[in-house]
Amino acid sequence: MAPSFGRSISFPLSPSRSSFSSSSKGKKGKASRHVRSISLPSSRTHHPLLAHLHTHIAAVRAWAWAAHHQPTSSASAGLAHIGALHAAIGEVLLLPEAQDAVVRCSSSSERLMDAMLVLADAHQGFQETLLSLKTDVAEVQAALRRRDAARIASATRSQRKNNKDLARLTAIVSSSSSSSSSSSKTTTTTSSLDEMAAALMDAAAASAAASAAVFSAVASMSAATSSSSSSSSSSSSSKKTAATFAAAFTKKTQITSSSADNEDKLEDLAQCIRDCETATDMVFRSIVRTRVSLLNIRTPAI
Repeated sequence: MAPSFGRSISFPLSPSRSSFSSSSKGKKGKASRHVRSISLPSSRTHHPLLAHLHTHIAAVRAWAWAAHHQPTSSASAGLAHIGALHAAIGEVLLLPEAQDAVVRCSSSSERLMDAMLVLADAHQGFQETLLSLKTDVAEVQAALRRRDAARIASATRSQRKNNKDLARLTAIVSSSSSSSSSSSKTTTTTSSLDEMAAALMDAAAASAAASAAVFSAVASMSAATSSSSSSSSSSSSSKKTAATFAAAFTKKTQITSSSADNEDKLEDLAQCIRDCETATDMVFRSIVRTRVSLLNIRTPAI
């Protein structure tokens, strides 16, 4: 005997239940999306603050590249980019994910703190060199007006010493940039913490590269004026040895033209120094704040 099966009829959900079910799913989906937005996603471009940091890293690297290929790039503009980058680093360090990365990725955070220390020392040295260079420029300008060859030579020697200090600072931060860049590339981004640590190291490398470009730009301007000042000094001392009136007149015309050109270069350098003084002080303070934040995260108050 064949078995019998009972019939059953399925009715769709009532409109009220159906709308409740869809609305509850929508609310649940919105809630889950809201919860996910609080934590750091796997993609570095989705988190607003991390994306903001990468934007500033790109801007700093673009300026540093332009500074190497365009000698007329403004050093103060580069310092402004560096300051904005460190402000973005400070914002990122407020994130719980960033603080976890600093604590758990101990080797990366140690290298990051070392990089910030090198940057702070370099910018402090840059401030001191700017102050000394400012004095040299004023001394050369005064000596040129008085046609004092001995005074020009003395101020030029001091200026060249400052140029060497700028070259030394450039080499230091360039080495730090290479080291930080290598560390960021070797960091495996298998988790959000590793990704955060790599981003912070990349920011430190970009800051060091731009700092090197700033120091180099000021050194190039200073070197151009010091060589011109030396030429003016030689011309001032040799103009007395002209053999004839015509030769003396020609020499005097050349000296006047060269002196005017050198005075323009010196004034441009003086303006560059004035623009950099305030900007580099702000950068130095922001670097110190970043390092203090890292220290506080690694050694919280008990």
